[in-house]
Amino acid sequence: MTAPTILHATFTARPGEGDRVAALLADFAEGVRAEEGNVVFDATRLVDDPDRFFVYEVYRDEAAFQAHLASPAGVPFNEALQQLIVEPSSRLTFLRRI
Repeated sequence: MTAPTILHATFTARPGEGDRVAALLADFAEGVRAEEGNVVFDATRLVDDPDRFFVYEVYRDEAAFQAHLASPAGVPFNEALQQLIVEPSSRLTFLRRI
C-alpha cells in the first residue's frame, strides 16, 4: 500500500489582511477538497492570533499531491496569498504517519 502524503502549512496575514486571507483560503479549500486524491484539507485560524493560519493536508499518495500542485487553481491562489502574508510563501512541514 502506498503511503499518504501528509503536511501542514503555516503563514501569517499582513496586518489588516486576516479576513481576506481567510476568504481566499476558504474558496481554495473548496476546490482542493474536490480533488480526486485529496483526503483532508483543514484550513484553520489560530484562536489566540487570528492573523496566523494552519492548514492540515492529506493526499492519497505522492502522485495525488503532485496532481494537487499542478492544479490550475494553485498558481493564482499562491500568487494572491503571497501578496497578503508576511512570509515570502507558506511554510510547509511534511509529516509521516506512525
